[in-house]
Amino acid sequence: MGFAVTETQRTLVENVRRFVRTEIIPLEHELDPDESELSAPVLAGLVAKTKQMGLYNLDVPEELGGVGADTVTRTLLAMEMSQHRAGLYSPCYGAFGQPDMAQLYEATDEQKERYLFPILRGEKRSFFALTEPAGGSDPARAIETRAKRDGSDWIINGNKTFISGADTADFGLVFARTGDQGSGRDGITCFIVDADTPGLTVRRVIHTLRSGHYPTELVFEDVRVPAEAVLGEIGQGFSMATERLTKNRIPYSAGCLGVAMMAHRMAVEYAGTRSVFGSKLAEHEGIQWMLVDSEIELRSAAALTLDAAERADSGRPFRTEVAIAKIVATETAGRVVDRAIQIHGGYGVTKDLPLERWYRELRIRRIGEGSTETQKMIVSRDMLKGRYTSWIDR
Repeated sequence: MGFAVTETQRTLVENVRRFVRTEIIPLEHELDPDESELSAPVLAGLVAKTKQMGLYNLDVPEELGGVGADTVTRTLLAMEMSQHRAGLYSPCYGAFGQPDMAQLYEATDEQKERYLFPILRGEKRSFFALTEPAGGSDPARAIETRAKRDGSDWIINGNKTFISGADTADFGLVFARTGDQGSGRDGITCFIVDADTPGLTVRRVIHTLRSGHYPTELVFEDVRVPAEAVLGEIGQGFSMATERLTKNRIPYSAGCLGVAMMAHRMAVEYAGTRSVFGSKLAEHEGIQWMLVDSEIELRSAAALTLDAAERADSGRPFRTEVAIAKIVATETAGRVVDRAIQIHGGYGVTKDLPLERWYRELRIRRIGEGSTETQKMIVSRDMLKGRYTSWIDR
C-alpha cells in the first residue's frame, strides 16, 4: 500500500477545489437546503467552465471525447467534488459530466449513436435497473423480472425497485432473466429500454432520507423491445452489472470521504472559535479527542480507498480492496459527520449548515452500492477460499 500523488494530480485537485469553493458553494447560498439540481442556464454556464478547464466527462475514454482519467485521479477528484451541501449525491450538480453508463462503451455503433453519445453530450438521462423487491444484495438469484422471446422481439415482465432517476430518464439499462431461474448469473441479460415504451410505468416514488432525489419503483407489463435492444451478449448481463458496481464503489467511497473531510474541517474551525465555560471548545480534552478520532479515521479510510484505486489501475485483482474501502469509507464518514454535529451543538442539526443533510444521506451510503454486510461477505469469501494474501505481500 502506498503511492505518491503526482504534480499533475495535485494541480487537478487544486483546480477542482477552487471551482467548488468559488463556483458551487456561493450558488448554494441561494438554493433550498435540499436542492439537488440547478436551472438549465446556470448548469450550462458551469459546464462551459469545466470544458474550458479540460475536465468535462472525466470518466469517459479519450477516444470517445472524454478526459480518460485513471482511477486514482478520479478518486482524488471525487473527494473534492463532493465537498459542498449537495455534493454527496449531486457532486457539482453534474458540471463535470453526468454518469456515463460505462456499459454502453461496448454497445453497437447504432446503440452508441442513439444512447451513449447523447448521454455524453448531456442531452439524455438514463437509469440503471438491477434491484428488485426480492432482494438487492443478491441480484444474481433475486432477479425475477423475465424476458421471453416473441419472434425477433423480447417481452419483459416484472418489477424493479430503488431505481434512481427513472422518473426523469430517457432510457434505462434493464436486467432481466432470460435463462432458467436456477441459471443464476449466466441467465441474466441487459436490455436498453426507452422510458416511453408501452408497458413501462413508474408505479411510485419511494420517499427516503434523501430530500432531493428519490428512487422509484418500476413495473414492466408486456414491455416489447426489439432484438437490437440487447446490450452485450445474451445471458452475460450480470457480469456487466457487477463490473460497473465494483469499480464504481471506489469514487462512491471517495465522495463519502469528501463530505466527511469538509465536516471535519468545519468542526475544527468551530471548535477554535466557540467559547463555552470560559474557554474555547478546542481547549477541552473531550473535544480534542473527538477531532483526533476523526482525523485518524479519515486518513485511514482515504488510504484504503486510494489503495483500491491504485490496484484497479494496475490491472491487479481489486474486488477485496474495493469492498474494504467501501466498508471503511461509508462507516467512517457517518461517524465523522456525527461528531461534527455534536461539536456544533444545536446549530449542527439546523438547515443553516449542511451537516444534517450529510448525516441523513450518509446513512443511505452504508446500504447503497452493496451494504456493509454484503461487502464483509465478499472479503470473507476471498479470505476463506484461498484468495487472501497479506497486504504487505501484495
